[in-house]
Amino acid sequence: MKQIPSKVQLFHTCIVNEVYPDVGLSVVSILEHLGIEVEVPLEQTCCGQPAFNAGFHVDARKVARHTIDLLLSTEGPIIIPSGSCCDMISHQYHLLFEGDKEYLDKSHELSERCYEFSRFLVDVMGITNLGSRFKTKAAYHPSCHLMRGLGIKTQPKTLLAGVQDLEYVPFKDQEECCGFGGMFSVKNPGISTGMMENKLKNIEASGAETLTSCDMGCLMHLEGGLQRHGSKIKVKHLAQILAEGLP
Repeated sequence: MKQIPSKVQLFHTCIVNEVYPDVGLSVVSILEHLGIEVEVPLEQTCCGQPAFNAGFHVDARKVARHTIDLLLSTEGPIIIPSGSCCDMISHQYHLLFEGDKEYLDKSHELSERCYEFSRFLVDVMGITNLGSRFKTKAAYHPSCHLMRGLGIKTQPKTLLAGVQDLEYVPFKDQEECCGFGGMFSVKNPGISTGMMENKLKNIEASGAETLTSCDMGCLMHLEGGLQRHGSKIKVKHLAQILAEGLP
């Protein structure tokens, strides 16, 4: 391992906190397993991405200022179990605060402390194998914000490769968008559904038993489609697979 910070902050994201709390608990389990103290700033709210993507930039800036001030008052790396939210804080805040020097400078200061979960483990701590064991055939969906926004492509697959009894199964058009895109799926439901159906067809053809990703927005979208298909494929965030298989 490269380095072990004594303390980190967890920015749990809205969808994890409100819909999939087990994902946040899994992240905490893994970090504590590594001897790291995890703090969760209690006043954290949304990062502002939904308002930003919908064009409500005044509202987005209000939420973003709160997030920036709150997180800058803490210590240590900030771990975010979502490529989408991490990209928003790390990159889109810079666009949001163009012309506001105070918060533009603060946004750059904050972005230097933010790490998507898989990147933190692999690139910062140098971990490729946690000793986890999880018997399944797993397909991995590389979410758009994670891969294209943050440039994180190999780290999740590296961690999956270190899981004993897990068989990684690739599938056709693996890097194509699942059709979720947050507001995109609301504004363009027909196109979104068509993209999801193409994705699910390829995932189901792979023989996968588990579908994993680093973004619960995508997995929520795909899980709904799998349930409507009557599929037996289960969805799990990467952190859940790693945590559930810890020795």
